[in-house]
Amino acid sequence: MKKIGFIEAFSIGVGGMVGGGIFAVLGLTIDLAKGAAPVAFLIAGLIALVTSYSYVKLSIRYPSEGGSIEYIVQAFGNNLFSSIVNNLLLISYVIMLSLYAYAFGSYASALFFGKEVVWFHKISASAVIVLFVMINLMGAFLTGKAEDIMVFIKVAILIIFVIAGIFSADFHRLSPEYWESAIKIITGGLIIFLAYEGFELIANTAKDVENPQKTLPKAFYSAVIFVIALYVSIAIVTIGNVSFETAKKAQDYVLAIATEPFFGKTGFVIISVAALLSTASAINATLYGGGRVGYLVAKLGELPSEFAKKIKEGYEGMVILGLLAIIFATSFDIQNISVAGSLGFLIIFGLVNLANFKLRNQTGANPFLPLLGFLLCFGASGVLVGYNFIHSIESLKSSTLVIVIVVLFSIIYHKLGKKMQSVLDEDLRRISG
Repeated sequence: MKKIGFIEAFSIGVGGMVGGGIFAVLGLTIDLAKGAAPVAFLIAGLIALVTSYSYVKLSIRYPSEGGSIEYIVQAFGNNLFSSIVNNLLLISYVIMLSLYAYAFGSYASALFFGKEVVWFHKISASAVIVLFVMINLMGAFLTGKAEDIMVFIKVAILIIFVIAGIFSADFHRLSPEYWESAIKIITGGLIIFLAYEGFELIANTAKDVENPQKTLPKAFYSAVIFVIALYVSIAIVTIGNVSFETAKKAQDYVLAIATEPFFGKTGFVIISVAALLSTASAINATLYGGGRVGYLVAKLGELPSEFAKKIKEGYEGMVILGLLAIIFATSFDIQNISVAGSLGFLIIFGLVNLANFKLRNQTGANPFLPLLGFLLCFGASGVLVGYNFIHSIESLKSSTLVIVIVVLFSIIYHKLGKKMQSVLDEDLRRISG
């Protein structure tokens, strides 16, 4: 099999991050941080960048298609704790699916009706998930090359948006007088942390990467830094072209509105179509990846065997993930979904940092960076929960529901399920043994 080079690994990382996240949560961040939205994106990006160090070290030492799952098991053993964490990762993929579907529904509604139409939004969000579940089960998922092309198209459109938007932007709205309080700026960054989720997908390819000691660090760091620069630039141009009042009103599809000052209605249509393509592509990739995660967690004995059963070219677990995503996408608003998704990945990334710290003698990691990453992720989780508990407790509904379900399910299944395996990847048994 042909090995994956730097460009392919970089594309996987960028494609994983620049999915539906930026289209869905940009308006939410502007509403919270106002003129400091670019700073909010930078804060979230720096947490992702520190965490990428742990993924580099762990993926080189433990190359496995299990990625995050493997690292948790290697560091903490396959026990109830690991079961809870791995099931949290799986449900976080469900939340990402619901976020992408929600964004798809928002932009579809804006494109066809010029505004938010609730019934059409919900039908569109549900239909796109059903469509890609069926496509994945038939085996007609996007090939690697097609995904490379899709990544290039959506990134190119966003770069064109940034370059064109600079000339019509009113940068006065970016001045500190329009910044919200420090806590709101930080929360604005943390609530959209899930927009950086995706760089860890590079780790799942580690076994197939050419010259991993050199390729993996370059791919991880360059992908995260590139996306930080892209997101900060998009936030700057959007604020420069859209008033805060308009951004709040059109929160779910603000990027499309932001093109109108320099591209008119044509720009609105182009960005809306790009958002539909991006979110559809992200749903497709996340369903496939989530189906694999479900299969791998079931293989460890932490989920019922149904998740590992094949239906045509997909997995039965993929259908379950799709149904759960439809429930989330049609039952909760974007803030609820964003808080739940960001909190889930902050906890998982925090534990991956802790895993790297614990395994530092094996990975050769500098202990300061994974410890910093752990403290940043868990400190950020505390800020996110604390702010929403005080100012918007309703936004914690889905997060609470997710954590309670994951913990209860894991405890019950841990008592009733089959014996857990010690290591996911057969090739790594000798390392753990």
